Amino acid sequence: MKDKKLQVWLPLLFSIVMIIGIFMGYKMRDAMPGKGFFYTEKRSSLQEIMNLLSNKYVDSVNVKALSDTAIAAMLSKLDPHSLYIPPAELQEVNEDIDGSFFGIGVEFNVTEDSLIVTNVLQSGPSDKAGLKTGDILLSAGDSALSGKKVSVERIRNILRGPDGSKVNLAVLRNGKIQHTEVARGMIPIVSLDVAYMIDAQTGYIRLNKFSSNTYTEFMNGLMSLKKQGIKNLVLDLRGNGGGVLSEAVEIADEFLPGDKLITYTEGLHSPKKEYRCRRNGQFEKGKLIVMADEGTASASEVLMGALQDWDRATIIGRRSFGKGLVQDQFDLSDHGALRLTIARYYTPLGRSIQRPYTNGSKSYYEEIMDRFTNGQMSSADSVKNDTAKVFRTPAGKKLYGRGGISPDYFIAADTSRISLTTARIYSRGVLNDFGYKYTRMHAQELSQYKSPAQFIHSFNISEDSWKYFETLAQQDSILIAGITPKEKSQLEDILKSSVARQLFHTEGYFETLNEKDDCLKKALELLK
Repeated sequence: MKDKKLQVWLPLLFSIVMIIGIFMGYKMRDAMPGKGFFYTEKRSSLQEIMNLLSNKYVDSVNVKALSDTAIAAMLSKLDPHSLYIPPAELQEVNEDIDGSFFGIGVEFNVTEDSLIVTNVLQSGPSDKAGLKTGDILLSAGDSALSGKKVSVERIRNILRGPDGSKVNLAVLRNGKIQHTEVARGMIPIVSLDVAYMIDAQTGYIRLNKFSSNTYTEFMNGLMSLKKQGIKNLVLDLRGNGGGVLSEAVEIADEFLPGDKLITYTEGLHSPKKEYRCRRNGQFEKGKLIVMADEGTASASEVLMGALQDWDRATIIGRRSFGKGLVQDQFDLSDHGALRLTIARYYTPLGRSIQRPYTNGSKSYYEEIMDRFTNGQMSSADSVKNDTAKVFRTPAGKKLYGRGGISPDYFIAADTSRISLTTARIYSRGVLNDFGYKYTRMHAQELSQYKSPAQFIHSFNISEDSWKYFETLAQQDSILIAGITPKEKSQLEDILKSSVARQLFHTEGYFETLNEKDDCLKKALELLK
């Protein structure tokens, strides 16, 4: 009878002992020299070196910082766009892609060490709390928002926070301090700068990036222009560094008919994937011009490449950046992320958008500056004198496959050098200060302008206004009396745009700047 009981319990006892043994071995594996318990994979030299530095080095070592440096060095041997994103930077990177963040919803300038509200987001958290343009924010909770040591980056970190979290602001208004509580909320990062009618038939849309909301913003702008009778469209992608590929694909679908190929991606471990049109677009037949420059990259180039390959749009400006590598983002255990290149973008004709990077990242990024010295910024002929592979569109147009998108019509950049004085004016924020202060001083006079168009045609920087600007610059230790007539004219245009920004926000700023834009003038000539 006892033997039978032992036979019943013996398998269970063996199982319990084995589980305990495995558990103890798992716990002991890191303490074992050389290979751990049940450890079958050989440790890499990098792991061994990091362990030796941590346990044997003569002084204390910031192993995390060394590890980050090692990762960056390793990725630099791959391509210029594979990168490690530390935990401290990941949130900001994701916010830019998502197209939103959580904050109080104000735009501001830091003038004379004071944070001045220049715009309050309509129906946003601050608007609901009663903040107004012109308010001076002194503090947020226990954190000061004024003083020489307060940077713009620190202010943003203080004002942003979790959705619904509350912050008590000390606000100076009309010489009196009052306290206002604001509940943070979702604030959109707008990717559409402006959408307006240039004339009775021609619309203009400017996109500064491709985030998760860009297609929606674009469609809202396009449908507004359609209601105003748009027949032609100028799409401004200058300086647009790209972003979310799917948003660019959706916008391309609005311009191209049928099931046309928009782009495809392919890599060693990523099978070929095609992106095609799926629906009837809202602007498949009107004349379309796209403006681009050396700052136009990635998803912007995908969009331009598709429109150019199918003879759907005319590209004007200068050759684009040339970023045609696809990155996928992988979350890491340290709460950072690895953005790893997994494939390449190709246009419908098979042109690779990516320019060469075999000489390393430093040479890769310096190539943009090299374009100024080798003539590519000032002469269209210099762009064509190469041995790049030639492609032909359905209409027979000749295109080049050498990285980036070359324009159909070249617009030279202004390569004249600016003086040190003018450079300091741009870098010190004097132009923005002028716009804000001038608008406050002349509020009643400026109230007569009811639209950007009316402002553009009736307002000019007077001699008295220029003298006031000289005074502001002098207060920042900048003497501008000796600048050239050309520099003065350019600065007057930007001063006018700065006032327009205060009156009509971003829309007014770009409408005013566009009045003297050579690239846009060429676009309008081609549309006649």
